Amino acid sequence: MIKAEDLYFSYTGSPPYVLDNINLEIRDGEYVSVVGENGSGKSTLMRLILKFIKPTSGSIVSRTKRIGYVPQKNDFSNSNFPITVYETLNSYRRLLKIKNKSVIAENLEQVGMSGFARALMGTLSGGQSQKILIARALMGNPDLLILDEPSTGVDINSQQEVYGFLKKINQENGITIVSVEHNLDAAISNSTLIYHLKDGQGHLCTPGKYAEEFLKNKGKVDDNA
Repeated sequence: MIKAEDLYFSYTGSPPYVLDNINLEIRDGEYVSVVGENGSGKSTLMRLILKFIKPTSGSIVSRTKRIGYVPQKNDFSNSNFPITVYETLNSYRRLLKIKNKSVIAENLEQVGMSGFARALMGTLSGGQSQKILIARALMGNPDLLILDEPSTGVDINSQQEVYGFLKKINQENGITIVSVEHNLDAAISNSTLIYHLKDGQGHLCTPGKYAEEFLKNKGKVDDNA
């Protein structure tokens, strides 16, 4: 699905590198959480996968039919912005050139938000807004879903719902998920693999191995990494 070989990236085009000799392979159907401290290169790796930026050297290839992307920031967080949930999804449907409008209702039902089509985006809670952004990302049936810190600004109960849904579509629909995470609890509980970045270099391991190797000195899982 995703393969990076001898990947280097610097925003200046020269050392020091944000990502330094990354070699990574993510197979179809995996749920990978990308973790690490601020500045470790998590968001940069995500942008490379999405082809928003190009490697300084080396390569990164995504063999996908379509990628769904859930950003961290919600452009409609201002309650005065007059756009409804339906309008948000419909504009994306038109962008993807999907003719069948029923896909909007289907995706809202899928994320448990059927009754919110006429609600203004700015009036939604953090959890509700995140579900709508996931519904938008799933339009067009992507085989890869990329999320940028999906629990940011979301209450605990809604976090459980969001992560439960992500785990469900990964296991039942086979959608490959790559999620940039600061929520280590969620990463360990839901991922099939964890990719730990530190000083621009990465290490891929199972959630159990991650807890053993990287968290043994912390005493408990927290949200600070």
